[in-house]
Amino acid sequence: MIDTDTPKRQQLERGLGPFGAISANVLNMVGVGPFLTIPLALSAMGGPQAIVGWVLGAFLCLCDGMVWAELGSAMPSSGGSYFYLQQAFGSKGLGLPMSFIFLWQTLLIGPLTIASGAVGFSDYMSFIYPRLTHYELVITAVAVCLVNTCLLYRNIRSIDRLTIAITIVVFATCASVILGGIRHFRASMAFDFTPGAFHMSRTFWAGLGATTLIAVYDYGGYNNVCLLGGEVEQPRKNIPRAVIFSICIVTLLYLLMNISIVGSLDWRVAEHSQAIAADFMKAVYGQWAGLLISVLVLVVSFGSVFANMLGYSRIPQAAAADGQFFSVFARLDPAGRFPTISLLFMGVFSAVACLFSLTELIKVLIVVQAVFQFAAQCIAVVLIRRQHPEATDNYRMPLYPLPALIALLGWIYIAISSGMHYLVIGLGMVAAGFVVYLIKARRGQEWPFEAI
Repeated sequence: MIDTDTPKRQQLERGLGPFGAISANVLNMVGVGPFLTIPLALSAMGGPQAIVGWVLGAFLCLCDGMVWAELGSAMPSSGGSYFYLQQAFGSKGLGLPMSFIFLWQTLLIGPLTIASGAVGFSDYMSFIYPRLTHYELVITAVAVCLVNTCLLYRNIRSIDRLTIAITIVVFATCASVILGGIRHFRASMAFDFTPGAFHMSRTFWAGLGATTLIAVYDYGGYNNVCLLGGEVEQPRKNIPRAVIFSICIVTLLYLLMNISIVGSLDWRVAEHSQAIAADFMKAVYGQWAGLLISVLVLVVSFGSVFANMLGYSRIPQAAAADGQFFSVFARLDPAGRFPTISLLFMGVFSAVACLFSLTELIKVLIVVQAVFQFAAQCIAVVLIRRQHPEATDNYRMPLYPLPALIALLGWIYIAISSGMHYLVIGLGMVAAGFVVYLIKARRGQEWPFEAI
């Protein structure tokens, strides 16, 4: 295991067990996303063949998950990519700007990612209470962020139990959709492919790319446990298990949900739905079921905000404890041993982000992560292998380095296919972060200015 532990006074408590670690990932992955994006996937592919995109997305995430699992097992510290990039590229060299740029993008990505879940929560509220005004929906999203901040302001052992409880609701929500689909499943609807559905035309590949992007977005979150590495019990075993198991669990849930919905609700109707789970349950059981599933989806999306804030709040704390960020962010609660200032930062700024439209910004941020963080980690795992060939007791991905290569090509494809406009903005954000690092390094006589 590579030593990235902070001094004793800064250490977090390892109180997140194996089930809590898996739950933290599942909560992050299964937010309101799939309950809103299944119609988008059907529309992009023009029919039930959209399931191919969900399978490809799962495969890419599994390959990338193996990268996260190996890095998380080797360096089980809270902060995730911050430490991975620093150690892989050199803690006294290129690793310094690499880890700083990750921190730079996280300070923006964190609040916006958290806020996107809260805005999704408020959007689903509008399906239950259609008379809510825009102002009231914004207030609802802000409240979700602030309430989650209060819930997370406690010891990790309490959070462990809470994540498991919310995860049970997640499974109950997905199970209700799946069971409803099984009881009313019709193969003629599930496999109602249009003529030429699998013709390898430009339209097919474009639709498949769009569907895969949607799937990858919905699968995202399997890395959450790596951000909590310093609080996981037996991290060399539990981090890889949480990453791989959560991907497999959520993949199974998503595929069954897709088949259940398309097998019970005409996909031509489903592709235009704005609340697919509610419309599906209403068609199967009646109005009461649609309202009930809407409430459950709200709980799921609330849990997603909870899990995102839990993970992202640990990154500034880890960087500050390492001396690479403002020292105030390193503060831990004396009794509960959890980050305080870092958590409050994420909570307050995510609430502020709820005031803005996030659709375009999120697209840009996904490109930023693909171009820099995710792609860089595929290279980092190779560098770590070469630096520490003796660390055979850590998790090691099978078929190395093929999964890392597949993931790297996948992230490059995602970045390019998103459009040149988003790619330029994403690269611009990375460049801006590098400039800020150079200013900081010049003042602090750090690499590459230590000898000047």
